[in-house]
Formats: sequence, structure tokens, C-alpha cells
Amino acid sequence: MIGDAFVVDAVTHAYNLHPSNYRAGRYAESLAQLIFGLHTGFSGDGYRIEQPERFLKDWSVKELARILFVESDIDLAVHHVLPLQTLYSDGLCSLEKTLEIRKLYPDRFLVYAGVDPLRGTAALEELEQQVEALKPSGLKLYPAAWLGESFRHTGWRMDDPTIAFPLFERARKLGIKNIAVHKGLPMGAVPLEPYKVDDIGGAADAFPELNFEIVHGGMAFLDETGMQLSLFPNVYVNLEVTGALIVKRERWFAEALAGLLKWAGPSKIMWGSGTVFCHPQPAIQKFWNDFQLPDDLVSVAGMQVTPEVKRMILGENYARYAGIDIAAAKARIAHDAFSKERANGKPGPYSFREESHGH
Repeated sequence: MIGDAFVVDAVTHAYNLHPSNYRAGRYAESLAQLIFGLHTGFSGDGYRIEQPERFLKDWSVKELARILFVESDIDLAVHHVLPLQTLYSDGLCSLEKTLEIRKLYPDRFLVYAGVDPLRGTAALEELEQQVEALKPSGLKLYPAAWLGESFRHTGWRMDDPTIAFPLFERARKLGIKNIAVHKGLPMGAVPLEPYKVDDIGGAADAFPELNFEIVHGGMAFLDETGMQLSLFPNVYVNLEVTGALIVKRERWFAEALAGLLKWAGPSKIMWGSGTVFCHPQPAIQKFWNDFQLPDDLVSVAGMQVTPEVKRMILGENYARYAGIDIAAAKARIAHDAFSKERANGKPGPYSFREESHGH
């Protein structure tokens, strides 16, 4: 917690960015370098890893957990299986790591399955297998994949009745209610079209009993994203990467947040750090302790970001979205190993040592 705010990080990744994991040559390297560039560009002093070889590695789940629950004020987090097997041998965040997270930290993590809809019936079968193994709280999707020997960047739409709708129908039958899709942030030097948000409404309308979570909400297509929030009760925004802007690009963050608040108020905006893309603590700390909308943006948003609004964004909204009982969650983690270690004071960033830290 930070102050009296219970913090849920709605998206985290134990990336495998090591070059030995690359399958698609320059495309895999380009995306890895983009992630590293976002890290160096948006991380504050003392929280930035300068050496590429220290960042472009295979991050362990224990390292991720320590960053989240000892080095920062996060209480619960969501880890996504990433289905980028055409780029990375393990998809970038593997099913195996997510299974390990499930086993080691059941009280600290929720998990999302992840499949590539362009795989057709194979994606449906894979989803069934992941649901059986993981008991996930949601499904993570990317709007494009790199196909064939030439690794052609190929997009698909969330409102496509042939590609998307069979997957949503299967998710519904399997008990998955929350569908998160990467939007607003192209994965390297690729066509922009798949990352637009104009396809969300068709999915939300066709599947009103499912929730659709726009990941990277507000990074681009701000008014279009806000309009989706206002029109459809089952559309939400996840601030992965967007939230990190507050550390070094505060005006950009403020404009994005004001634009989302303008359309639909605070109740559908959820915090996400994207750790390990960057360390989560500086953004959370600045948002809770220091952030206010400038007066000109208060007039845009129609409100100020009060402590009540901050509590909603940092954790209460996601708890409601995912059916988390905050009081029960607090009780489960109150005396675990992470809470005990954090009670002694937060260590410096990236302090994990495999030989000295076991859970």
C-alpha cells in the first residue's frame, strides 16, 4: 500500500529479452530495443539500467516479484502470458513462467492466458489448455503477429467475426470474462493500423457479458479511447507505459489522464506498470504523493485527481473489475515474506540476488 491506497498493478511481465530467445531476427531485436528504449527514456535517475546487457536478459519470476512487492508499494499484480512465438521462442513471457508464478505466489498474483488469434483452431485449443493449467483471470491478446518465412506483420481486428469472435466465444464458455488487448503502442517499426482502437466497440457490443481492457490506454488515439469508455459499460483502460510517463514526461501523462477523465470519469481507469519494462515505484510514488492536474487540464477533465480518484485508479477499479475482495487480499498478504521484508525498509532498485532470496 501507499498511504491508505491498496495498489494493484494490472500488468507485469517477466520478459525473456535475451538474444538467444529471438526467432524473427531483426523484428525480435527491434522490439527488444524498443522496450529498452522505453525503459531508458521513461525511467528516473537511480531506477534506470544503463547497460543493455543487464536489461536484455531472461528476467526471473523471483526477480519480478521482489521488484513489485519488496522494492515498491504494490500489493497485488497481474502477470500475462505473451503469445509472441513468431518473434520469441518462449513468446516473450512464457506459460512456464506464469505457471511458476501461480505456484510460488498464489496470494500475490493474478494471471492472464495468452494466445495468437491468427492461429485459428489451434489458438482455441491452446486457450483451453492454458485455462486448465493456469485458472487465469483474463486473456491477453496482441493485434498482430509476424507470419511466414518473411515474418510479415499481419494484423487482425477485435470486431472480426471470423478471427476474433470464435476466440471470445470460447473464452466465455471457459469462464474468462476479461479480455486485454495491446493497443496504442506499435511493436516496433510496423504499420499502425492494428494498434488503433476503432475495433473495440464492435467486440464490446457483440459480447456485452465480457470486459475489454485497452492496454496502453491514452498513449495514442486518446479521444477515440475515451469515447469507447463512455459508450460501452464493458470497456476499460489499462495505463501500462502511460503511467510511467509521469516520472519524466508529467505533462504528457497529465494530458492523457485528463483526456480519459473527460470522457468517462475515473471509474474505468486501471493502473499498470508493465514491470519489468520500468521499475514501478517512482511512478506510483509521484502519482500518490505529488500529482495534481494543472488548472487548464482540470477544466478539460471536469475534475481534479483527488485522493479518492487516486485510490480508484491505483487499485479499487481493478479489484472491482476482477472480483478481488480487497480486505481479504490484505489479510492474506499481511504477514507473508514480502511484507516482512518491506517492513524493514525498501531496498534499492533491482536488488534481487538468487542465492540470498528464496520464497
